[in-house]
Amino acid sequence: MTPEASPEYSVVSYGRELADAYLAGVQQAVMAAGARIVELENAEGDGYLVSKLFVTYDGGLQALRLAVASAAAAALDGGAAPAQSAVVPASLVEPGRKLLVMDVDSTLIKQEVIELLAAHAGREAEVAAVTEAAMRGELDFAQSLHARVKTLAGLPESVIAEVGTRIELSDGAEALVKAFLSAGHAVAVVSGGFNQVLAPLAERLELTFARANELGIEDGVLTGEVTGNVVDRAVKAQSLREWAAELGIREDQTIAVGDGANDLDMLAAAALGVAFNAKPAVQAAADAVLNLPGLDVVQHFVKL
Repeated sequence: MTPEASPEYSVVSYGRELADAYLAGVQQAVMAAGARIVELENAEGDGYLVSKLFVTYDGGLQALRLAVASAAAAALDGGAAPAQSAVVPASLVEPGRKLLVMDVDSTLIKQEVIELLAAHAGREAEVAAVTEAAMRGELDFAQSLHARVKTLAGLPESVIAEVGTRIELSDGAEALVKAFLSAGHAVAVVSGGFNQVLAPLAERLELTFARANELGIEDGVLTGEVTGNVVDRAVKAQSLREWAAELGIREDQTIAVGDGANDLDMLAAAALGVAFNAKPAVQAAADAVLNLPGLDVVQHFVKL
């Protein structure tokens, strides 16, 4: 009987700079853990560098992650330039179609849409404070959403289009989506924001799926209510599983990216949960932490 091959993981290091001491520390930790380096691949993007080690290892994903995390921390304590490393599970390294699911506000785009809408009502500061508390996990998301949307009551429907013109994609977002789609993978977004704002953006980016809340509108004005079920953290995770099943993609070949407490269940459901410039609690729970402006770093977590 032919012995089963060891699983192949990738150890991805990334930063504005990648010091030799940092990379050496990661490589030494990988080998000390008993992994075998089979390939080294370097890449660079707009304002960042990436170094990928493809390794075979029988000790398990979590053991490899602990070894790499310890080495990275030691290298940074030793004065290496700020950098980060992530261990990507074998299921995302092997061939096969992948599903990338992203949050929208402060992830796919730079802004929080509800704050842009609130600015039209003169309630921006009040809504921003509630948003911050919700994203830190201090408030129930559904309750906070209803409270914030209530401040929008009476605004003309036209503010939605006006806000749409002010939306800015995160740095590297369009490049990331194009890279995944052109490689045959699927890209979806699920948002605690609003479908009326998201739909044109999703169409422009040719996203595979998109889901968000629906603002109530009557006689051309916002009612201050959300119609239908709220897209909360449970719905986000459910959406990832639902879309993967619909596409015939295994759940262990999914990646999720988000920044707030509302994304935690989705990040946990994915094979790789990525915290993008996220709140501390989200960074602590995520499999990978990305504290760079460029969202397109995420493309390096799979073989495109």
